[in-house]
Amino acid sequence: MEEDWPILLSFFPDNWAELASSTEALKGLRKDKATENYLRTLLIHVGCGYSLRETVARAKMANLADITDVALVKRLRKAKEWLHGLCLASLKEQGIELEPTVGFQPRLFDATNVKEPGKTGSLWRIHYSVQLPSLNCDFFKITPSKGIGTGESFFQYPIKKGDFIIADRGYSTAPGIHHVVSKNAHVMVRVNTSSLPLLDLNGRVFDLLNVVSSIQKPGIVRSWPVLVPVKSGATTQGRICAIRKTQEAIRLAHKKIENNASKKSKSINPETYEYAKYVIVFTNYPVERFSELEILNWYRSRWQVELVFKRFKSIAHLGHLPKHSDDSSKAWLYGKLFVALLTMKLVQYANSISPWGYNLGPYPTQERVA
Repeated sequence: MEEDWPILLSFFPDNWAELASSTEALKGLRKDKATENYLRTLLIHVGCGYSLRETVARAKMANLADITDVALVKRLRKAKEWLHGLCLASLKEQGIELEPTVGFQPRLFDATNVKEPGKTGSLWRIHYSVQLPSLNCDFFKITPSKGIGTGESFFQYPIKKGDFIIADRGYSTAPGIHHVVSKNAHVMVRVNTSSLPLLDLNGRVFDLLNVVSSIQKPGIVRSWPVLVPVKSGATTQGRICAIRKTQEAIRLAHKKIENNASKKSKSINPETYEYAKYVIVFTNYPVERFSELEILNWYRSRWQVELVFKRFKSIAHLGHLPKHSDDSSKAWLYGKLFVALLTMKLVQYANSISPWGYNLGPYPTQERVA
């Protein structure tokens, strides 16, 4: 443990300790306690997935901290902004730093399942909204993973006038899109070709596959005005923006389709192969402010952040989900994201930078809180 921690610490953002002070995460911490020990204790809970009681027991055995599980929850809550800052600093190191636009604050909606450990561990679904580029979590909701009203949907989130929302194809439904528009908000969503009905401006069925197939080379972006209908007969106007993938990206997409079909013993619809050649987005973002190229660039930026969330999703099921308060839940989410970012960095170094798998440099000395 004494060797592994300094190595792991070498992958932290350079200003990790300064962030602890500037975010007041250390406020109230006894003077004889080290900042490192505080963070290590939090990571035992967040990163390793131990319960609060098991975390404090392990921290005591390792001489890291002697606190109660109630005190640990309070520490986790107080570390929310610190963990958030660590995520932002880690993203910046990896080149993910989106430029804010005046009057434009996009919100990324996503959801993931979390299973608490044990044979009787509960399965929950986390719905969360993250602002870009600040990565501030502005909404956090926990529901059961099964049952009516628990799935991925725009209805899970508070939406206000003027919001600019970005979401993946799980949110690509006509009722959900109409719900966003009814709030005088804007939506950008990856098209699910099997669930999103589209009409042309004359009210006829929009032949999506035929029009996107007109893009024969990568790098060409095109858009078409469309209507999204609902059962009531109402429609929402927007546009389809599409771009063709490279041959290598198409090959990988087809391989994924074939693997999924093989696992489920299902046949593949020929249209599925064709749609997999394109990235297709529906949006009602104002045409005068956002060209089709800008729409796809923002969706691409969202995808870069999504790569981080994918790591988060693969790690999240290991943890005990704190349900004590909104702040402790958000702190837990930021902690999971930081662990995911740290994992990505570790893998990158181990695979391509050095044969021993970590950054050469002096081991950091333990900093005591003044």
